[in-house]
Amino acid sequence: MSFAEAVKRYRLQLLILLLFLAGLYHSIVPQMVLQWYHDDNYSHGFIVPFISGYFLYTRRYELRGILVEPWWPGLLVLILGLVQLTIGWLGTEYFTMRSSLVVILAGITLYFFGKGVFRIVLLPLSYFLFMVPLPYIVYDAAAFPLKLFVAKVSVGFLKAIGVVVWREGNIIMFPSITLELADACSGIRSLMSLLALSVAYAFFSQRSSLKRCILILSALPIAIFTNSLRVIVTGILAQYWGARAAEGFFHEVAGMVVFALAMVMLVALGAVMRKTGD
Repeated sequence: MSFAEAVKRYRLQLLILLLFLAGLYHSIVPQMVLQWYHDDNYSHGFIVPFISGYFLYTRRYELRGILVEPWWPGLLVLILGLVQLTIGWLGTEYFTMRSSLVVILAGITLYFFGKGVFRIVLLPLSYFLFMVPLPYIVYDAAAFPLKLFVAKVSVGFLKAIGVVVWREGNIIMFPSITLELADACSGIRSLMSLLALSVAYAFFSQRSSLKRCILILSALPIAIFTNSLRVIVTGILAQYWGARAAEGFFHEVAGMVVFALAMVMLVALGAVMRKTGD
């Protein structure tokens, strides 16, 4: 049985399941979308479904030719997703509730279409996880050491070029201004968006699995470097032109400039890797 024949055969069951899921997640998904809108850390969530859809579109010919063999253990995966949703709802744990949708979709795919189809749609399906905001305990655990590292690197460079500066944790003190490195300056904000985009870019631009992994992992040092550069430039402006030069307009646009620079570096690295042998 082909994929198209399977969709036609199970269209009623699939329609019922989709309506059921729409009822289950009628408040969960809209709340997640609102978080994308209000929290800059997850604004990339708006483009994740489109990238995932494009991944699926590029695999359309594979889906047409695959032999569909329904796999009954997929029902257990579906039930696991429903249990995960229930546990998350009882504990008011949003990450558990939201990510359960991916597990449920995986179970539906395995049960109705089998392991062959699941392997083809694994990447588009897994990519949906990038639109799910992390639990704050995980976010804070990652942001704090990044802030300390960026502060240490930035202060070390500023001292090396003769800028008078002191550091206490994530607090950077200049003679004319004291700066506290917020989460945005730690690199965690740009890292989360950059990581989501680097996965898409890696699979679009690279054929080798090793190169894809390297390009994806490069998101971390790129995010750290660009945000350290942001802090260094802020420190130089504060040292030589006063506190006002490091605030106001510069502070507003610095985040966008940093992310744009990170994207340029990521694309450039991908272009260089693409020209080398596999």
